[in-house]
Amino acid sequence: MKHITRRTFVKASATIPFLSASSYARVLGANNRLQVAFIGTGNMGTAHAIDLAERAEKENVHITHVCDVYQRRLRNAAGITGGTPTMEYRDIIDSKDVDAIVISTPDHWHTKIAIEAMETGKDVYCEKPLSHTIEQALACRDAVHRTGRTLQVGPQWTSNGRYWAARKAIEEDLIGKISWSQASYCRNSRGGQFNWPIDEDAGPSLPKDREGYVWWDRWLGWKWDLAPKIPWNADHFFRFRKYLAYNGGLATDLLYHKLAPFLRAIEGKNGAYPSRVVASGGTFLEKDERDIPDTFLMVADYPKEHSIVLASVMTNDVGLPTIIRGQHGTMFVDDGPKLVGQGTWEEEFKAKNGGEMEVILEQPDRRDHMGNFLDAIRNGDELACNVDLGCATMVGIKMAVDALRYDKVLRWDAQKEEVLTSSESPSKIIAGLPLPNFVC
Repeated sequence: MKHITRRTFVKASATIPFLSASSYARVLGANNRLQVAFIGTGNMGTAHAIDLAERAEKENVHITHVCDVYQRRLRNAAGITGGTPTMEYRDIIDSKDVDAIVISTPDHWHTKIAIEAMETGKDVYCEKPLSHTIEQALACRDAVHRTGRTLQVGPQWTSNGRYWAARKAIEEDLIGKISWSQASYCRNSRGGQFNWPIDEDAGPSLPKDREGYVWWDRWLGWKWDLAPKIPWNADHFFRFRKYLAYNGGLATDLLYHKLAPFLRAIEGKNGAYPSRVVASGGTFLEKDERDIPDTFLMVADYPKEHSIVLASVMTNDVGLPTIIRGQHGTMFVDDGPKLVGQGTWEEEFKAKNGGEMEVILEQPDRRDHMGNFLDAIRNGDELACNVDLGCATMVGIKMAVDALRYDKVLRWDAQKEEVLTSSESPSKIIAGLPLPNFVC
């Protein structure tokens, strides 16, 4: 077995009818090096590339390709990884020598690339958020189930042992029925959040072999209705998180990190879809070209009758501690996690927690998020953030973005998988509303 090439193995295994495609991948991964490619090599993509390049021998992986629409970033990533550089992501999708891809493009490109990759037999690590729209998230979820591929979504705190310890405690009913939870992701900065540096020599008018060349039309993706077609705009390219055409701002960039692990802990590995979502906030200080808020507050209610309160503010970095509240006790996730009993229910709490009113939970020793992805491909390990959890998180987060954007209370129709503004109004009504600016 160890002397068989990957291509020979796949060809031979096609004659074995009782093994699924995902089973082939797991048997193969346990015996051969994984061939990994990177699509999108901005800040996050480069960080992933550096990390995996440094541990390539230990993880038994080989970086085959890197892809970006900006020549400068592409060359930098190729130098770091040794991967073959290309501006055309289809070169990677169509390659028979790639087992898995890491997607770190702007949000509006995530699911198109992920679905195409899975349809050609590749596994996917997709940076958070899973998608730009709810429809894209549902399509990606369905593609994973249809193809049987492994897809890890990128909120890395879902791999943190604290949340796995929290899940175990909730399953064992150590704090009683969950009523509500809170968390935040707050920052403060001079010059405005997401106002990252702009390379003045960059743009689409340069020759393609120049370091500053940007394939602007491809980045927009307007041919596939991924974003509107507009003239070259350096602020949109280098600071895309300021614009709702490409992402959901604070909610999808930051609060996705908070909601995904909460859902994993409270609801389980597949998360849950909200029943009702409201949001508040606005652009209170950072009044530049952006159309995202600098202050974002959301509340999501869930069918099991609990609420999740999340806040993201870019003008003050003092946020909310991460807390899960049950009827019998309170879980301080950042501190241990630590369980503290409610005096009103002291008898019940002590009965569940060894006679104590304060308990520190033991955290399991877990692999990091990328390592978990590689283990899932090779061994079938449970993913920290599978596509169902990623999709459920995306639905809750995107409903919050639109609740503020359109000043609506939004509800989720679980049967039709649609967003409602009332018991009778489908999401298509939302899509037809004018886009307001968040500047107050």
